Amino acid sequence: MNSPESVHDAVFVFLALGLVLGSLGVAFLANIVHSALSLGLVFACISLLYLSLNADFAAVVQILIYVGAVNVLILFAVMLVSKPKFPHPVPWTVGDGMTSALCTSAFLLLIDVILDTSWYGMSPIVLRDAGGSPAYSVRRIGYDLLTEFLLPFELLSIVLLVALVGAIIVARREEVVG
Repeated sequence: MNSPESVHDAVFVFLALGLVLGSLGVAFLANIVHSALSLGLVFACISLLYLSLNADFAAVVQILIYVGAVNVLILFAVMLVSKPKFPHPVPWTVGDGMTSALCTSAFLLLIDVILDTSWYGMSPIVLRDAGGSPAYSVRRIGYDLLTEFLLPFELLSIVLLVALVGAIIVARREEVVG
């Protein structure tokens, strides 16, 4: 986005606010459907953040895969699963305390690293090819996927195919009455 710095900063603050509010919604909303919709907001804000950084391909992939597929899958799974068998909340356990302590210490460590980092001393690096265009365009990504990274790309497609066939087999399995 070739815009003045103040507009770019305002867009970034708006997207960061959407990310934080959506993340809090995912973590703290009691209704699981509302939590999944908050996750969709987080995915959309990440996509818009990619778009503001001139990463058009990453933004489109983020929308198609995460918002269009993963979030819809989560919503369908949540809506098709029956209600929990334990209507009353489980009391606080030792594992909950350990998890809270671990997450709190990780959060404080991240805050310390963020505050100790000199963010204004960094300059953006844009890789350019001989023609002057950005080095990582959609054409370049496609070329690399079908030349240098062909074997990992095909292995990933085989793993995804096996996972899909396994999911179909598990979903279609009939219970044996006997």
